[in-house]
Amino acid sequence: MAIVSWKEILLLTGLVVGCYWNSLSCGFVFDDVSAILDNKDLRPSTPIRNLFLNDFWGTPMAEERSHKSYRPLTVLTFRLNYLFSELSAASYHLLNVVLHAVVCVLFLRVCRLFLDKTSSLVAALLFAVHPIHTEAVTGVVGRAELLSSIFLLAAFLAYTKSTSADHSIVWAPIALTVVLVAAATLCKEQGITVVGICCVHEVFVAQGFTLPMLLDTLRQVLQGKDGFPYAVLQTLLKLIVLVISTLLLVIIRVQVIQSQLPVFTRFDNPAAVKLCCDWTMGTIPLVESFLDLRNLATLVFYTFLGLLAYHSLRYRHSSAKTVIMALSLIVLPFIPASNLFFPVGFVVAERVLYVPSMGFLLVQNYSFIIHWKKISWLMIGVLLTTHAVKTFNRNWDWESEYTLFTSALKVNKNNAKLWNNVGHALENQNNYARALRYFLQATRVQPDDIGAHMNVGRTYKNLNKSKEAEDAYLVAKSLMPQVIPGKKYATRVAPNHLNVYINLANLIRANESRLEEADQLYRQAISMRPDFKQAYISRGELLLKMNKLTEARDAYLRALELDRTNADLWYNLAIVNIEMKDPSEALRNFNHALELNPRHKLALFNSALLMQESGEPKFWPEANRRFLTYVEEEPEDANGYFNLGMLAMDANENAAAERWMRKAIGLQAGFRSALFNLALLYSQSKREMDALPVLDELLRHHPEHIKGLILKGDILMNHKKDTRGAKTCFERILRMDPTNVQGKHNLCVVYFEERDLPRAERCLEETLALAPNEEYVRRHLSIVRSKMAAMSAAGQLLTSADTMTAKEEKPKRVEEGTKEVAQGEEEGRGADAIGKGAGAEKNVRKSSPESLGGVGVDQSESLDSSQSDKRTKGKSTKEIKDIEEKRAAALKRLEEIERILSGD
Repeated sequence: MAIVSWKEILLLTGLVVGCYWNSLSCGFVFDDVSAILDNKDLRPSTPIRNLFLNDFWGTPMAEERSHKSYRPLTVLTFRLNYLFSELSAASYHLLNVVLHAVVCVLFLRVCRLFLDKTSSLVAALLFAVHPIHTEAVTGVVGRAELLSSIFLLAAFLAYTKSTSADHSIVWAPIALTVVLVAAATLCKEQGITVVGICCVHEVFVAQGFTLPMLLDTLRQVLQGKDGFPYAVLQTLLKLIVLVISTLLLVIIRVQVIQSQLPVFTRFDNPAAVKLCCDWTMGTIPLVESFLDLRNLATLVFYTFLGLLAYHSLRYRHSSAKTVIMALSLIVLPFIPASNLFFPVGFVVAERVLYVPSMGFLLVQNYSFIIHWKKISWLMIGVLLTTHAVKTFNRNWDWESEYTLFTSALKVNKNNAKLWNNVGHALENQNNYARALRYFLQATRVQPDDIGAHMNVGRTYKNLNKSKEAEDAYLVAKSLMPQVIPGKKYATRVAPNHLNVYINLANLIRANESRLEEADQLYRQAISMRPDFKQAYISRGELLLKMNKLTEARDAYLRALELDRTNADLWYNLAIVNIEMKDPSEALRNFNHALELNPRHKLALFNSALLMQESGEPKFWPEANRRFLTYVEEEPEDANGYFNLGMLAMDANENAAAERWMRKAIGLQAGFRSALFNLALLYSQSKREMDALPVLDELLRHHPEHIKGLILKGDILMNHKKDTRGAKTCFERILRMDPTNVQGKHNLCVVYFEERDLPRAERCLEETLALAPNEEYVRRHLSIVRSKMAAMSAAGQLLTSADTMTAKEEKPKRVEEGTKEVAQGEEEGRGADAIGKGAGAEKNVRKSSPESLGGVGVDQSESLDSSQSDKRTKGKSTKEIKDIEEKRAAALKRLEEIERILSGD
């Protein structure tokens, strides 16, 4: 066997790069979205072991909705891509091009076993540029074909060395073959077919048997005339090792998929249901009659194939060996996609012809060289040029989902999936009006396509046409197999079609009067498939909204029984625990979520918030670490920085608190909570003049911010001696809220400051009427009246504007509960937990539904079921402690005011 030279390697590599370099500008399209963008197994936070527990799309193999495509080595290469470039599509396409070049070189090595040096190179060159390979090379998920082919060819090349020059068995290459077969199978299922190719090579090439010789040997053995020849025994021994190894791989594979076949519907592959293997949706009409002319074409093809195989098996010459190996490469790798042994989700697909095309090119080039030497070079030159140009142009179709599916519609307009997928592409561009037209056309092409009607419903929902959306979902629901009361639901349907119940329920539960109806839909989905995890998740959110906390907790616990590795489920359970006033259990469940996904943003934020609100200083360092991790994940979310600032305030780290608050305000202009607490920080740090511009900004964005006005009035009166400005602040408060006791009382203090005692008296009387139980107001009124009496007795004017004596201190406002605004009901520490709000008033916790991945070309609605969950309404230990401290401070200030009011 002639080896492959470096010049040939460079020639093949250059040709591959020349044909496929424009694929580097393509994005993630078609199945790439589910396999790459939506697949959590690519993320470094996902344990490596998950690659061996989940299918190709990241779905646990135990779930019925799993595709059962077990390709962990392929997913591992995706994960390596993600490690180096995350979701930069160019690196994924580049690796595919490199792998295709490797396949071409290995194919050249295989061709050298059966063809001369020149014709084998031509076969490899044609393989490198053939347009049928575009899907396998330019589509990122085609990497499964590329990797499987590399190991398949390597396994075959290793096996060809298992017979020594003296025809004895060499076991090392056989052992290597078994390992490479296992690797090929872990890249894609068809890799196991190389065992059949090795068996054909062993019998008809290595041992040189022909069909007559085998039949004659078998006849002699059966007649007892002679025993098995030594060569036959050797062959049998090697084949037994291969077959046993293959059976072990098959057994392991069956165990992995838990003895379940994937669920495919007639929309995925109607021919599989009707026992016809070459039709997919409406692309190729079914063969429904013996009189169909296509039956004649099929008969002619298989007759020709059978005669070619029969001729090759009868003779020992080299051409027969070449043809029989070419036929084995054509037929055997295609068998897994043929529907002969089990249904698959497709029949006609370019990528499944990647390996079979090797056999076709092998026999084609042999025929060219043998029969058409004079014209073959011209034909080969034309083929190479036209194939290369067509491949290069075909790559542009894979630039985006829109270009891919619109190019397909130019060829075929009878496939509802294509109309659906163009609609999905437009939907991803938020072009819902145009997307709707394509989805509606899909329902016309295939009226019973459940997924198409679901897509119509989702698009109407995005267009805020709830009535039309509900009608579309009801049509999709009516197409589902119906449940018979009293009987177990046993019909196997595509799991993503069950999402029609989820989507319809999510739509109608926006109406508070239809919550029970929505719950009924969730329960119906669960009754149809008890392991439908998403139904439990969505129902848990609804029950939380209905304040049925125990039932919500049970729904999430049931979902966790189905999938304990889902960080979102642990997070949602923690939200329920918070509502049930069980913060310790909530924190444990948040920690479970973070163990599974250390960078789970919502779990980081809300667990840190829970630690912060606990009032336990021992939790603050960890809370600070989690907030820091959160802002690494969400650097543009002002709420993370705000809460870091509040933690720093709690720890009396004023410089850090100021820095974080400034960062939050810089990201979100007019951030109400951050502005007020920064002003409060300055006030408490004796930097009242710095607080004033911050309060001015706060009041510019929020002119009705009462506590901001109170704080500003206090600073103006006590530090700038601006009684007029303070009076304006307090009067604004009373115009907005005439019953505001604190604003009213502080205005009374301003009147006293102005020495207008009668007005101060009337003001305090009005304040006492508003708050008859406030003893400090009663005492202040008594003090003012006593002072008025004393001044009257001394003959002084009660409205005198004389200044106080030097020993008197200026009165100060009551600051009861000032910092409480940062922790209580009005000025919550947290804003929206995902950073969507504009300075929310309290901490908002959210539920995060799981991402349905792996829906594929006929994907159903992405569930829009996340619901905002309110924070716990009860006071935490920290809050109670803070309130008591503030009350003590307030009493101290009251005593100070009383001394001022009673002084002469």
